[in-house]
Amino acid sequence: MIIGPKYKICRRLGDPVFGKCQTGKFAVSAQRKQVKRSRPRSEYGTQLLEKQKVRYTYGLTERMLSNYVKESQTRSGTNPSEKLFNILESRLDNVLYRLGMASSRTFARQIVSHGHVMVNGKALNIPSHRVRKGDIITIRPQSQVNVIFKTLGERLKEFNPPRWLALDTSLFQGTVLEMPGRAEKEGSINLNEIIGFYSRV
Repeated sequence: MIIGPKYKICRRLGDPVFGKCQTGKFAVSAQRKQVKRSRPRSEYGTQLLEKQKVRYTYGLTERMLSNYVKESQTRSGTNPSEKLFNILESRLDNVLYRLGMASSRTFARQIVSHGHVMVNGKALNIPSHRVRKGDIITIRPQSQVNVIFKTLGERLKEFNPPRWLALDTSLFQGTVLEMPGRAEKEGSINLNEIIGFYSRV
């Protein structure tokens, strides 16, 4: 997924969808831009903005997000926006990021694609793989000596994962305790608007 200059994208969306934008300076800049906006967005414009936010936050192509939305709407007995959130959060690259094993979702996709990650003892190289309750995610023992993981142990000592995940810093291992709920929602993304966007196309 080609994304272009990250800071410019954050400014356009008015949301810190990338790590480099999560600063006080950006927050002040975004507030000023919002104040200057003289004309409110249309319903379509708001929905489009939310769609772009979630695409850049989770690193998704248009087709991937569209398929996720369709899946969320076909499950009976569940709220579509809650199901969509569950799908997004349960991606392996996102779980690695939530566990603190990767500094960003982009880096998480790279280490998964390069074969550094195991799920339930088996190596996986598919970032979009969906984890389930009880799954154990580990950095491969052979990879732990790699220079890219040199400081991981120290960083993990001060990291607190969300409550639906457990982290064993000594083993570079995380466990999925339960599937994430909407209480874990990140940032200002409105998933209902995204469902609405795809309902009109």
